[in-house]
Amino acid sequence: MVTEAQNIILQNIARHITLTEAEASHFLSLLTVQNVSKKQFWLKEGEICRHSAFVFEGCLRGYTVDANGFEHILQFAPPNWWISDMYSLLTGNPGQLMIDALEPTRIMLLAKSDQEQLYKDIPKFERFFRIITENSLVANRQRVIDAMSLTARERYEQFCQRYPTLINSIPQKQIAAYIGVTPEFLSKLRSIRNKAKG
Repeated sequence: MVTEAQNIILQNIARHITLTEAEASHFLSLLTVQNVSKKQFWLKEGEICRHSAFVFEGCLRGYTVDANGFEHILQFAPPNWWISDMYSLLTGNPGQLMIDALEPTRIMLLAKSDQEQLYKDIPKFERFFRIITENSLVANRQRVIDAMSLTARERYEQFCQRYPTLINSIPQKQIAAYIGVTPEFLSKLRSIRNKAKG
């Protein structure tokens, strides 16, 4: 019997590849479920990332902290999103990313070693993870370009398009840190956007 959480991850995979029942069952057998409490770290700076995480409840965020103590949020992972420290996961080196939970969160973990074995057992998974890795690289590159070329208002609009479920569900200071403005300025942007929507 497939659980609701397992069904969510299988639907995520079905967007890119088609699995037989046996393949789906094998994949699910490799996953472990973990609960992450609000403000609890799933990964800390300097640790080696050994898993890819799929969020099926709650929300994680990946960020760095600069020398002045300012947080720079690289990614949010609401339900149906994958997250990891890709640099650390692929190189085996200690990572620079911190990943914690903005609210009580439940994730499914796939170990890097199991992922690599999966490529041999079910080669189509190589295609799946290539697609989500490419999508992540494209999104990160676009984010850098947007940060250099878009106004704060345009960056906020991009955030609303990328994370529509988070606009009203996570603290405003988190959104402000993601788009690079103060919470006060974000309030003005939200007000302008709400007026424009009528």
